[in-house]
Amino acid sequence: MGTGRATAENTGAGATGAVGAPSSFLSSTTAVVGAAGAVRAAGAAGAADRSSEVAVLAALRARPLRFPFTRDSLRCWAYLAGGAVLGLVTAVLLLALTVLGLGLSVVGVGLPLLLAVALSGLPAGALERRLLRLVEPEPVPDPHRALPGAGRPARLRTRLRERATWRELAHTLLVAPPLTAAGLGLTALLLFSATLVVSPVVVQALAPETVMLIPGHAVPGPLHALPFTAVGLAGLYLGGHAGALLTTARVRLARLLLGPREEDSGGQVLELTRSRARLADAFEAERRRIERDLHDGAQQQLVALTMTLGLAAHELRGRADAGGADADGADGPAGALALVDRARGEARQALEQLRALVRGIHPQVLTDHGLAAAVAEVALRHPVPVEVDLDLPGRLPGPVETTAYFTVTEALTNAAKHSGATAVTVHGRVADGRLVLQVTDDGRGGADPAAGAGLQGLADRVAILRGRLMVTSPTGGPTALRLEVPCSG
Repeated sequence: MGTGRATAENTGAGATGAVGAPSSFLSSTTAVVGAAGAVRAAGAAGAADRSSEVAVLAALRARPLRFPFTRDSLRCWAYLAGGAVLGLVTAVLLLALTVLGLGLSVVGVGLPLLLAVALSGLPAGALERRLLRLVEPEPVPDPHRALPGAGRPARLRTRLRERATWRELAHTLLVAPPLTAAGLGLTALLLFSATLVVSPVVVQALAPETVMLIPGHAVPGPLHALPFTAVGLAGLYLGGHAGALLTTARVRLARLLLGPREEDSGGQVLELTRSRARLADAFEAERRRIERDLHDGAQQQLVALTMTLGLAAHELRGRADAGGADADGADGPAGALALVDRARGEARQALEQLRALVRGIHPQVLTDHGLAAAVAEVALRHPVPVEVDLDLPGRLPGPVETTAYFTVTEALTNAAKHSGATAVTVHGRVADGRLVLQVTDDGRGGADPAAGAGLQGLADRVAILRGRLMVTSPTGGPTALRLEVPCSG
């Protein structure tokens, strides 16, 4: 019996496929699959994005001496100036709404105003995320759920229940004000330093008027203003670094409070998983209905037709043996008997095909007797000798049994059609609450898991059950298909 580990080291020149998200196969590595794994991967990716280095800080580290004279420094000052204006406007509006809301709340009119204050983080956060595009190449995603077609009441209720709404409000009320004040201070420093740089020109332009750059100390002429120019240049240089550091702080706080988090998408992922499970259950119910209709309807009619044709053939055979003839001639009974026998054979062939179709949709033995009996029945009909070794504690959940059964049938079908195998082994056990099932054949190997649609369909079903499906097929064989799925279904 072949190994069940699907890794890149033991595949040789063959293909190793690990089914991840629905309909995904990897050619050289093994991946754990399932909805839970997808959620963890998405959360890890989001955390990685949030913890990535800020573009401004990376530029500062790359060129620390030249940074104040680069375009990145200008972008920082534009971002800080825009943030300062946005912060001032937001503060004035929120203060006015809060005062009016509290004052009018005694008569009930102020409640909508207070609700507007609670939701003020939504537009403020959206504007801050757009403003971030000045310094960040990658935009901060909107953390809110899309609500297409929802009415205003439903949209309002949803936004009030979202954690992202309250994080944006916290950013607007608690984080933005000190950052706005710091931005205003740095902007004032920038303007004052720029004024000092051009102070000789100002003194020359205003002469013979007295110019005092420092209160109480007049500047006699342009040459006496050159030290102030040096101070202004130093202020611009240091301000460039200070602006980069303040921009870095704002960007990191914006990512933390205004961007999506794993818990924001957790409910959506859970609902998506439930909807997929409901769709799978509905599909399974529809498939069983079709199987039942074919078994109890068309199949029984074909059985009755075969019996009727048999009776007609028996009657005609008796008349032919007695030498009877009808008005059509002496060969009438014999000719009719040949046609009836032909129709009876075709009806029997159609009945066998219908039985095979019904068995492929959902075998009755799987419903009545469980996975082990259903796999044993498939093994008896398989053209290649199949050794079945299933040691199960009893009946498993319906979705688990169905997934395992069709995994086995798909593997056996591929072994018979493509591998040239002379023997197949089906091994299955339940360990630590998981069904571990492996189908191994001694064929030529080199199978490509992504070549067919059968395994991709199984991948969708396995992903719903939070399991994993792996294929190992080195050149020269053996080929092993391994299924691991929780028995909780």
